[in-house]
Order: sequence, then structure tokens, then C-alpha cells
Amino acid sequence: MICQILDPPMTRLLPDVFRNPTIRVSMLAIFAFGFAGAATSPYQSVVGIRELGLSNGLYSTLIFCAAAVNVVVSILLGNLADRLGKYRPMMLTVAIFGIVGYGAVFAVPAQATFILSALFFLPVYGSLNSLLFANVRVATGGMERNEVATVNSGVRAMISLSWVLVPGITGALLANSASMLPAYLFAGLACAACFGLIAVFLPHQDGTDKAAARHLSYLAALGEVISPPVFVRLIAVALISSTLHVNGAILPLIVTGAAHGTVADIGILVGIVALLEVVFIIVWGRAQRIMTHVRALAVGTVIYVAYLVLLGLASAPWHVYALTLISGIGAAALISIPITYLQDLIAERPGLGSALISVNIFLSAGLSALLFAIGTAISSYSGTALIGAVAGLLGLALLLFFEKGKR
Repeated sequence: MICQILDPPMTRLLPDVFRNPTIRVSMLAIFAFGFAGAATSPYQSVVGIRELGLSNGLYSTLIFCAAAVNVVVSILLGNLADRLGKYRPMMLTVAIFGIVGYGAVFAVPAQATFILSALFFLPVYGSLNSLLFANVRVATGGMERNEVATVNSGVRAMISLSWVLVPGITGALLANSASMLPAYLFAGLACAACFGLIAVFLPHQDGTDKAAARHLSYLAALGEVISPPVFVRLIAVALISSTLHVNGAILPLIVTGAAHGTVADIGILVGIVALLEVVFIIVWGRAQRIMTHVRALAVGTVIYVAYLVLLGLASAPWHVYALTLISGIGAAALISIPITYLQDLIAERPGLGSALISVNIFLSAGLSALLFAIGTAISSYSGTALIGAVAGLLGLALLLFFEKGKR
């Protein structure tokens, strides 16, 4: 049915690789996954702290622990899916966790419910991200590397598209509401839509001989993730990715501080950059047809580092607006290219390799928190932008060094 919806003439607008039904359904599912996060993440602290009364310290601890749980679950479920040779059952299971997690917060708004949901149900649901990319990885198994990069870029663009559309729509719908809890209802419905897409429209898979040929224990799977050849590259990519988190923390502070802008400017700037990301993610996917993943990531890193340096020098609102194009180009590279690169680190195990995406998010967020703490302790927010740029260059230098040694 869904294949017919996207059949010609609409599919004439899409590259051939997106005519694969598994890829198309996965793109819609990843949009629904992104919808749930985009509907709730901007308002999560408001609900947890202001509406339900969590302390700042408890909330911070809860978010950190939830991220750690998500990493562990992503690795365990990715390894289990590899052993089964099927990703669909795992995806359906974790989608249910999302429905229950978001739905419980809306239906029973209490501190205990919020903590249980944030610490258990939603981190498990978050592993759907890496499972969807693993499923796409299997579907692209017979494609050339440049086509794989194009597919990964297209799938990742759907998450960015959800962040372009959903936060503003949610904010507008709840502008006159006394509570932001309905955002969790919207997220629960998005999880239900994601479950329906996977259950009804995603083609069934048969267990693969390749998956059955090599079983890893869960401890061995974790050992493969932290093995030196993989982990050193993870650290390098995490340093590069940390620049995105540093920007997320300091951009609002620089806009309303050194750049003398307003809170309204923050929302406009974030929306502009998110829209540019959607466009340039596709451009970077095409660029990888003529250059390696590492070279493309290097170019994107240099662009984003230049943006951070210029952001640190911004002293007027128009300066920050002028940087949105550079920010969008660089950010698109840093959120899309590492996906394929990380999957290739454990290429023979799509589930475990895709779990590295979650590991990278966790490590980069932790590194960015450290950089923010150091930067604000010894300098201003503008100085912190420069420190973030240095970290990105360090990550790039390490990546090039390790890849040079590999070759």
C-alpha cells in the first residue's frame, strides 16, 4: 500500500536507491521517531522541573543516567538483532516502550512516573534510532558505498525535518495551555504511528546466514565496541560531534549576550539552521560519491570549526544570522557523515555497528559538558565557542592520524 502511495510519478523525484520499500518505510518511521523527540525534548525540563517539581540536581542526574541506559540498551539490542538476523521484532518491541513511556507521563503526571519513564521506558525506545539505521544498513547491503551514504543521509534528513516542523507546531498548539504535558500525548501518538508503519508496511526479513554465522556474547559485543581500533576512532568522532553540543549550549547565551539579540532571535536562528541542515544533508550525501567519508567529514569539520570561531567573535544579531549558512552546511556534515563511518567500523554486524551511533551521542554530549564547564570557568561564552572549535580540530587531527595509520 505505502509503496503505491509513493509510486510514479512521485518517485521520479527520488533517487533510485529510495525506491526500495524497506528504505522508504524506514524513512517515514525515522520521521515519526524524530517527531516524538522534537515534540517533547524542548519542553522536557519544563515538565519535569516546573510542573512536576523535580530539583535541578535530580533532573540533571536523571538525564545523564538515561543517556547511559540508552547506550547500554542500544548495544545489547543491536547485538541481539544481529544474532537473530532480524531487526523488525526488536523495532516493534522498543516502539511499544515509547508508547507506554510517553503515554504514562501524560496520563499519570507524577514525579515517580516521569522518573520511571525517563530512566527506563524512553531510553529503551531511544534504541529504535540505531535499530532503524541497522535495518537500512541491511537493505543497502548490495549497494555501492556512495549509494549507502546517500541513503543514510536521506534517512538522517528525516530527523532534521521533524525538528524543523514539530517544535514550532507543538509550541503553537500549546501556547495558551496551562501545561506542556499534551506534548507527551503527541509523542505517544507518534510512537504509535511508528509502530504501525513497521508492523504493517515494513517488508518482512528472513534471518541471514551471515548473522547466524558469528554469535557474540553480550560481554564480547561490549568488548568489540571498546576495542582499541574502534574506540580510538569513536573518541575522535565524539570530539568532532561535541562541537554541535557546545554550539547548542552557547548559541542562546551568545545571541542574548555578546550579540545583543533577543529570545525570539534564538527560535528563528534554530529554525533557519534546521531547515538548511535538511537541504545540505542531501548535498553531503551526493558529495560522498566523489570523496571518501573521512575526507567529507574533514571538510565539514573545518567548516563548522570556522563557524564556531566566527560565532565567538559575533557582537551583533546580524553577525549570527549571517553565520546560519555556514552553520547549516557544517552541521549537516557532522550529523550525517559519521553515521556511515561508524557503521563501517563494525561493518559485518549492522546492529552493533549502528549502536555506535548512540555511543557517539553519549560520548560527544559528555565531552561537550566538560568543554562547557572548562570554557565558562576560564573564559566567556564567546571564549567557550573558541575552545569548542579547538576540540573539533583535535578530533579531526586524531581521526586523520588513525586513518592514515590504518591505510
